[in-house]
Amino acid sequence: MGTANWMYDAILYIYALTLLFYFSDFMNASRRAKRIGTGLLIFVWMLQTGYLVMKLISSLDTHNIATFEYWLGFSWLLVTISLVISRFFFIDYIVFFVNVVSFAVLAVNLYSGSSDGDTYALWQMSRELLYVHISLILCAYAALTIGALLAGMYLFLHHRLKVKRWSKFVRRFPSLDTIERYADRAVIIGVPLLAMSLAVAVISLLVEGRPMLLLDWKVLTSFAALVMYIAYVYQRAVKKRPGKQLAKLYIISFSMLLINLLTNSFSSFH
Repeated sequence: MGTANWMYDAILYIYALTLLFYFSDFMNASRRAKRIGTGLLIFVWMLQTGYLVMKLISSLDTHNIATFEYWLGFSWLLVTISLVISRFFFIDYIVFFVNVVSFAVLAVNLYSGSSDGDTYALWQMSRELLYVHISLILCAYAALTIGALLAGMYLFLHHRLKVKRWSKFVRRFPSLDTIERYADRAVIIGVPLLAMSLAVAVISLLVEGRPMLLLDWKVLTSFAALVMYIAYVYQRAVKKRPGKQLAKLYIISFSMLLINLLTNSFSSFH
């Protein structure tokens, strides 16, 4: 089985979109985001159910359940459990984290299609998973870059308002609340995409038997940037820090991400 199969690709990318909406609810307790996320998750469950049934029917001829079907079933079970929790128990945070695990299982399961150690099939799976990683990381970089620009605008406007220095240029800026709101949206999109892309990358390195590459400089700086963004999310969602402090932390986090982008020449495999 290869990820050229459009249905499996659709499940992966819709699942990633689902996690974005759940993360938005995690950040801002948004009922609308939660409702959309739940709807997308139900759609993912339907696609997974159909795909799993097709694979099980095709495996009846061989009287054997392959590793691919096994882990696909495990991911389907996690999605099912998360939907039950969301519907009957209302433990929102656990729903998000269960689905992060399920997404990672679904992504690494691409390797299960390379049965019997087929080198070419394994190479195909690695390439397809690399496409997933690159797609997610590029979208994360774009969102977080826009967020950094908004954070810079926030600090600039905050300073101008504090010293009461007005100009036609300053008057064209949106309000501080508006800038902060859009910066939050950039985080809501960028941070989970960054986390998912790194999860896919780590899993692929472990499955390929190259765990030492996890100590690569670029991998380490990627995780350092992710940790800093998680600290930002914590300060924003839990500690309720004021906008100026959050904007500074955002700029610092983006600086780490920028260092990561500039370290390709120091990486042994990027």
